[in-house]
Amino acid sequence: MMMEEDISGVIGVYKPMDWTSFDVVAKLRGVLHVRKIGHGGTLDPMAEGVLPVLVGQATKACDVMPDTEKEYIAEFRTGIATDTQDITGEVIKRSSKRVSIRELADALPEFVGEIMQVPPMYSAVKVGGKKLYELAREGKTIEREARPIVVRAIRVLDYDEHMCLGRLKIMCSKGTYVRTLINDIGEAMGCCATMTSLVRTYSTGIELKDCMRIEEIEGRVMCEGVQSVLMPLDKVFGFYKEVRLDDRLTGLYKNGVKLRGEQVGLEADDSKIHRVYGADGVFLGIAQMVDGEFRSIKNFFSN
Repeated sequence: MMMEEDISGVIGVYKPMDWTSFDVVAKLRGVLHVRKIGHGGTLDPMAEGVLPVLVGQATKACDVMPDTEKEYIAEFRTGIATDTQDITGEVIKRSSKRVSIRELADALPEFVGEIMQVPPMYSAVKVGGKKLYELAREGKTIEREARPIVVRAIRVLDYDEHMCLGRLKIMCSKGTYVRTLINDIGEAMGCCATMTSLVRTYSTGIELKDCMRIEEIEGRVMCEGVQSVLMPLDKVFGFYKEVRLDDRLTGLYKNGVKLRGEQVGLEADDSKIHRVYGADGVFLGIAQMVDGEFRSIKNFFSN
């Protein structure tokens, strides 16, 4: 029987609507019979889609997963604004202004690139030690500092000018509130807009095609075991370029020796993070050049 300490990997989970990310983790603990489980990126309960879940020894990667872009398909409605900035909230504003698909497309470039975003009151951001949504539920609204986010691209997939309903495809950085983005786009167009649904289609190297629903995971584990649902940990670090070490350098690296740039084929000023593989092709961890030395950021091998 496989011991829990031998289990390590990633599961691409399709998080269902109305589940929290913690609900998914709690359910999988029972399905997999593994205590060490974490997730790589919270999704609001109304959102669905890609949720990378780290299992067993792979949970050591939770704090170093790449802060790469995430991709979403967001549905929205113009003409209303809510207190939560999505369709689950109370309507607080209405607008009779009709916008065209051309006006929508023309408004989007303002929201591409590095921009500042004020987090919504209904969010888990902490101010003075208290989460904003806790204050919002008490009927309070406080000033929030805008935070930098990066929106790589926004594209209109479709928009019905008569029904005031549309869909956007958005690529953005970690920490972006898509519902706030839609709310702000509505304001820029001189009308209101609120998010009506959200599907995350990509996150940290995991695509929709890599994901399984909870029921599928449960069935496969019962028939084929835990390993049948796990992907290798380096899947979530695919954004980084790789460095492969020979036998000698593998031994030195695993013993904590800081290698020189020329030994690993990197320039001294190359500060990018790299995936590191041993001579046998096993993923060892992630590292980067610091002051001319190739230093480990996090190792995932066992001595």
